[in-house]
Amino acid sequence: MNDVVRTLVALGLAIGGGSAMLAAQGQGNAAAQVHIEAARKAAGTEHLAVFERTCNALTPPPRSTAPAAPRPSGPPARDSWYAEPAKVFDNLYFLGQSEYSSWAVTTSQGIIIIDAIYDYSVEAEVVDGMKKLGLDPAQIKYVIVSHGHGDHSGGAKFLQDRFGARVILSAEDWDLLDKSRNNPNAQPAPRRDMVATDGMKLTLGDTTLTMYITPGHTLGTISTLIPVKDKGQTHLAAAWGGTAFNWVAGPAAYITPERPSKFWFDTYITSAERFRNIASAAGADIIIANHTNFDGTKTKLPALAKRTGSQKNPYVIGKEGVLQYMTVVDECAKAGLALQP
Repeated sequence: MNDVVRTLVALGLAIGGGSAMLAAQGQGNAAAQVHIEAARKAAGTEHLAVFERTCNALTPPPRSTAPAAPRPSGPPARDSWYAEPAKVFDNLYFLGQSEYSSWAVTTSQGIIIIDAIYDYSVEAEVVDGMKKLGLDPAQIKYVIVSHGHGDHSGGAKFLQDRFGARVILSAEDWDLLDKSRNNPNAQPAPRRDMVATDGMKLTLGDTTLTMYITPGHTLGTISTLIPVKDKGQTHLAAAWGGTAFNWVAGPAAYITPERPSKFWFDTYITSAERFRNIASAAGADIIIANHTNFDGTKTKLPALAKRTGSQKNPYVIGKEGVLQYMTVVDECAKAGLALQP
């Protein structure tokens, strides 16, 4: 088998899930497949999880006729979500759950939290996690919430109330949280506080983060550039604030006559291309995400724990790696757009 054939076979196996699904739905078309293959090429092995979450989820799941399972009372069992905290860079720490990430950026004048996970886990993961790592949670000054979904905003009220932290969302996603306040099943919403604007810089001590409004996953998703250091060496992390195409699996919360699926795919594509260009121009060489699957945190943290002094930090994937990540989500969104009537 020559190299070309091997490549085609591997590509066919990798995109088989997405291709078979699209064909089964009667929606496969050449344009969509071109974009899926471009995404798969960009994904390689480094970004396979985000490829699977986007390109392989372009059609809605079949509707179940079974009655919905009753909502369990109280929080889930701790052993189903707890993850140990970890120092990732000189000034960046992982404080998330097994599936959802929270990050702490340390500065000379305090700490910035990026995403606050759920209310039931924020004390164990963020507060107690910081103490385990020798950080003082009383030094939390700001909480940037990438978007107004409960798995990232749920713990913000706790940090706001306990430590007086300033909470930052975009205007659109503050509005999204406001709509949830009367829902008894929703996560707690923080008091409306700081409003992020496009290109807004947040400086705390010796560190400046830059936030960009990148609508798509929600109307006001924030993506952020974060300067970090690894053993004193300067790097730049790009945090893509919202990844999944939620309007496919959960259209009720997204689709309206004014905002059909085409609107959401178009909006996502525009944001992905723009942030890819921003990250490229800034020289970002790290991707972090708010779901542990998307940036490889589930494998990178164990690798980091075994790292020797001569080994590269596994989160440093290079400028090309960042571009490839953003290309994956962009091309998968383009495949979704190609499937729209």
